[in-house]
Amino acid sequence: MFSTPWLCARCLRNLSRSRLPLSSRRLQSTAASADPLSPTLVARARAIANEHATLTTKLASSYDARAAKRLGELGSTTTALKEYDKAVGSLQELQSLLQSSDKELQELAADDVQPTQERIGLASEALKSSLIPVHPFADLPCLIEIRPGAGGDEAGLFAGDLLRMYEGFCARHELRTSVVKVETADYSSSGLGGGGGMHVQEAILEVETPGAYGRLRCEAGVHRVQRVPATESKGRTHTSAASVLVLPSIPPEHGQESAEGEEGSDSYVDPKDVRIDVLRASGAGGQHVNKTESAVRLTHIPTGTVVAMQEQRSQLKNREKAWQVLRSRIAQQRREEREEKEARVRRIAGAGKAGRENKVRTYNWNQQRVSDHRSGLDVRSLGEVMEGGQALDRVMDSVRAWMVEQEVLALAQEGEGTGTDRPGKQ
Repeated sequence: MFSTPWLCARCLRNLSRSRLPLSSRRLQSTAASADPLSPTLVARARAIANEHATLTTKLASSYDARAAKRLGELGSTTTALKEYDKAVGSLQELQSLLQSSDKELQELAADDVQPTQERIGLASEALKSSLIPVHPFADLPCLIEIRPGAGGDEAGLFAGDLLRMYEGFCARHELRTSVVKVETADYSSSGLGGGGGMHVQEAILEVETPGAYGRLRCEAGVHRVQRVPATESKGRTHTSAASVLVLPSIPPEHGQESAEGEEGSDSYVDPKDVRIDVLRASGAGGQHVNKTESAVRLTHIPTGTVVAMQEQRSQLKNREKAWQVLRSRIAQQRREEREEKEARVRRIAGAGKAGRENKVRTYNWNQQRVSDHRSGLDVRSLGEVMEGGQALDRVMDSVRAWMVEQEVLALAQEGEGTGTDRPGKQ
């Protein structure tokens, strides 16, 4: 069906070593160690390139806005495939030259083997990345929700540590942030957890810079901490946890709940489905808290999602923030439900699920170690990570790379399970 000019290691091994000169064996060794691109992914890329060519011809005769937009979406894959084909073609030419009787040509070709193999590797990575669909929320700001889990007071203090970690990270990268909500307990200890801090019951940090969701969504999951609480008289290490939820921040385009998103979109919330309660705020605030009903609670009846907001003195501002958080939670729920359905289809087709584990990272105070359980990366710079420093960048970069690998694997397995790379299939 598809012509796939990629050079696999098995093909090279079939060459008779006894008939090859030393320079040819160098090519065999180099190519055999390479990781060839899956034929399924190459076939998918060629189908996209064919669609790109068809749309280009169509737009040459008449303009169509939808076709033009689609053409732009396919451009990166088409360009990456051309570069990949050129690199593979160069390696095949070198293979021919290495079998030449001309010793000088053999030596010249041998010198170009390694650079060409590296070029193929780079082209393969670019092609794989171009095949991954852009996440629909990638360009949006985001909300980071942090809640303590198992571990009692220590978990609440760790949640406060995570809040400061993300604030430090965003400040260093010049990402605009604002604290939407922080609920704390009347408890703190200067020695707890090796430094103490704010005991957080719930925190919502808004990262207002566009693209923040795509950058930070790798942080979602359960974060574990292993350290000795100050209240532990025998010096035993305790394990506590906090959950981090990263939501797309849906801007209130029309101000309030009269028009919450475009109907049919993930972020659309019908005001008729939401019960609104206003009540007096609790906690610190003096007479204002006692005399005015500034707190707002929204309940999305179909899903049971509840959002309460009392951070601002103004009921109007609390209402706006509550609607923003509600829309973000609903949008994330709908997106995850759709992804789960797609994952079930892949499993039925024989493809493995690249799912997200609940326990994503462990912070070990005794060993000054941070371990990410998805990418497998360990860093021994816990203090730098907790400050939101470059060590946290390394961890997050490794997770994003892992996520790309999983999505590429799912694409390949999906194609193999449905037979898209088999002869006679389109």
